[in-house]
Amino acid sequence: MLQLLRKKKFILYLLCIVGIGLFARSTWKLSPFSFHGSGPCACSTCLAEGDLRFRERMTACPQPFLTNNLTVTEETFNWWKRMQSRRPNFTLFKSALESVFDVVPHIPNVTVLEPRPDRCRSCAVVGNSGNLLGSHYGPLIDFHDIVIRINRGPTKGYEADVGTRTTHRVMYPESAVPLDNNTHFMMFPFKRSDFQWLINRLMPGENGKRKAIANKDLVTILNPAFMKYVHETWLLKKGAYPSTGFLTVALSLKICDEVNVFGFGADTDGNWNHYFNIFKDKHFKTGGHPGDFEYGVIEQLHDWKVITFFKGWERR
Repeated sequence: MLQLLRKKKFILYLLCIVGIGLFARSTWKLSPFSFHGSGPCACSTCLAEGDLRFRERMTACPQPFLTNNLTVTEETFNWWKRMQSRRPNFTLFKSALESVFDVVPHIPNVTVLEPRPDRCRSCAVVGNSGNLLGSHYGPLIDFHDIVIRINRGPTKGYEADVGTRTTHRVMYPESAVPLDNNTHFMMFPFKRSDFQWLINRLMPGENGKRKAIANKDLVTILNPAFMKYVHETWLLKKGAYPSTGFLTVALSLKICDEVNVFGFGADTDGNWNHYFNIFKDKHFKTGGHPGDFEYGVIEQLHDWKVITFFKGWERR
């Protein structure tokens, strides 16, 4: 009974947050100068005001997205190719990049903008952890300006806990699902063949038998230099390479003014699972990804008041 009462209070607390936020947003739209202050952005907290240790690490951050005129160095390529069983040469890699920019925009649609006191870009980064079940975070997630989902994470059937909106989805070939025409596709390339896969899947099949996986005008590709930077600067070279989820958290720190993170980490028994697909192997871990270390860094960002980390009902 006590646990049920606590859960009801927690749900009421979330609804209050959403209600206050909706009121504040509607008021701001009516009077765009109402909430202007001395801060670098119009959010209640701004990444640009984050902990000094955070800002120092961000100074080394490269351009996060590839463009048709961005040079990927051979040093970065040599780091990136270690993730592949078939290791391509640098010439083939550059040729693949040239081909993909014949299809996708030369300049990314997801832009890195300097903060402004009249704008707040709030982002929800939604992972796939089983600790989302029973969280009732759905309305809070949907309230954000940008909702970034990762890999296959569905919303249908889980709306109360994960929300309904998706503005951006991070995927790579093995994790891809079809997107609607308005969702940004942020592709994280882990191997050279990913570029050819992208070209093929953005083109309709013969006689229209296969739809394009996404709107080709809303595709951006993560820069391998950014992946290398995250592995070395944030993860201190732990594990073979960063997970898609942690790369997404790190990316959000570049494209958002305020970041809230949901759905990361193991369950209360230390098992890593998904809210939509509970693994039969109860001892499943994170493979080449340093899952526990990544979780610790996310907690550290929360402690530094850079992000707000919502751990789910089961981990409270």
